[in-house]
Amino acid sequence: MGAKIVTVEEMKAIEEEGNQQGTSYAEMMERAGRGVGEAVLDAHSQDGILEILGLVGSGNNGGDTLIALERLANEGYITRAYLIKPRPEGEELVARLEKAGGVVQAAGTDAGSRWLSEYLPSTDILLDGVLGTGARLPLHKELKSLLASVRKYLAAHPGQIEVVAVDCPSGVDCDTGQAAEETLPADRTICMAAVKIGLLKLPAFSLCGEIQVVDIGLPEDLSCWKKIRHEMADLATVRGMLPDRPIDAHKGTFGTAMILAGSINYTGAALLAGKAAHRSGAGLVTMAIPSVLHTALAGHFPEATWVLLPHEMGVFNAAAADVLHENLARPTAMLLGPGWGTNEPTYHFLLSLLSTHGAKKKGGLGFFPGSSTDQDKSASHLPPLVIDADGLKLLSRVENWPELLPEDSILTPHPGEMSGLTGLTTQEIQADRTEIARKYAKEWQHVVVLKGAFTVVASPDGAVMTVPVATPALARAGTGDVLAGIITGLRAQKMSAFEAATAGAWIHAQCGLAAYEKLGSLAAVLAGDVLDAIPDVLKYLDL
Repeated sequence: MGAKIVTVEEMKAIEEEGNQQGTSYAEMMERAGRGVGEAVLDAHSQDGILEILGLVGSGNNGGDTLIALERLANEGYITRAYLIKPRPEGEELVARLEKAGGVVQAAGTDAGSRWLSEYLPSTDILLDGVLGTGARLPLHKELKSLLASVRKYLAAHPGQIEVVAVDCPSGVDCDTGQAAEETLPADRTICMAAVKIGLLKLPAFSLCGEIQVVDIGLPEDLSCWKKIRHEMADLATVRGMLPDRPIDAHKGTFGTAMILAGSINYTGAALLAGKAAHRSGAGLVTMAIPSVLHTALAGHFPEATWVLLPHEMGVFNAAAADVLHENLARPTAMLLGPGWGTNEPTYHFLLSLLSTHGAKKKGGLGFFPGSSTDQDKSASHLPPLVIDADGLKLLSRVENWPELLPEDSILTPHPGEMSGLTGLTTQEIQADRTEIARKYAKEWQHVVVLKGAFTVVASPDGAVMTVPVATPALARAGTGDVLAGIITGLRAQKMSAFEAATAGAWIHAQCGLAAYEKLGSLAAVLAGDVLDAIPDVLKYLDL
């Protein structure tokens, strides 16, 4: 699975238990520092001899940085340590670095920061090991001044120095995500054992660059470690979730996604969701739409099959539920909601769909069900559901709605829709997205995908995944329809609800980033561009 996400107090408890179980703090620091050094070596294996400058604080992050510098010095790199705060007199870590050929300079004896000013121009990589995860704002005056001067230099020489933050950028609150103005923007942040939760909040996230995690040797059976059910979705995690595509597969192998979407005013939502479901690997996509939309949509989606449903002025009506129930033998997942609108006829359609279990009928298409002699009198059950957009708005009006949904349905609300479902304000939801998603996934017994910057996916059993992406490229109408379609396509392939939601949210986020990279403009990205990026992201996943 992905890297664990922890609060500062949780990390302290984990390290304390690890120390009690026989992995000393000194051993953890040794592994952490070596891990940072190895990460730098791996990233620059072809770059020859580089000059590395470490900004070293008085705490554990400073110790990690000294050990990383020693590791790099032993590989022939030119290493220098600038002790922002005094280290213990006669410290072994300082002596080890000097023995390996590194140069150590104390800020307290560097009048006017002349030494620092002299070596910054020749520095290739800057290790930021000044403040650790326990730091709180505001910063002390002297430290603010020093960090501000380094930040000013970096801003004036963009691209000259790669900044690597050790565990966190100095000046970030690792619980709240708040950051001092003087915090050095990192190109990479190398976290020890787990990602601190504040790094996946703004503004801290914008200062972290790429986030990596290194092992510090903690025993895997620590009770505090096992209790952490919050993880960060990443490439390896998602790749491990996705189903195989065997060489002898046929379309039935990958399931059928039914897309119950669209209305006269929102035809595009159905198309975006349906195409996204097909692009995500579903073997067959069936579009269940108000019949009036067929002419407008069919020519744009020749790969789909169609179920044409009764409508009232271009929106679903209650009679559509009866026709739909006659066509549920094949779908292995079904999407409700994109482009529905919130008209009364559609509300009554949803009520009828969830509460009426009409008889299945063999054969039949759209308005033309099979004959009564073909009826199978067993109850008609809905396939696994994904509910999005207007489907969620209407669902919030249905009494006891969680009990009416199939087990492990997937709900994909943005904060406004989550507000409608819970009665909380959007401010309350945004203030604690992780715990809100976790609470209601458990209460409702369905998977919750709380959309937005750092989308949170929560399972009824308490597991939570956070997607480490925040980009305005996805802040456009229709991108949610693409997300819902991707998740439905994956769910149709018989992935579990939690894994389909996690993988879908991660793929969708990467598609937003890929669309931006291709177009070169955040403002220009449209939902169709996000849809078109799905093949590139799946290629990246080796699918």
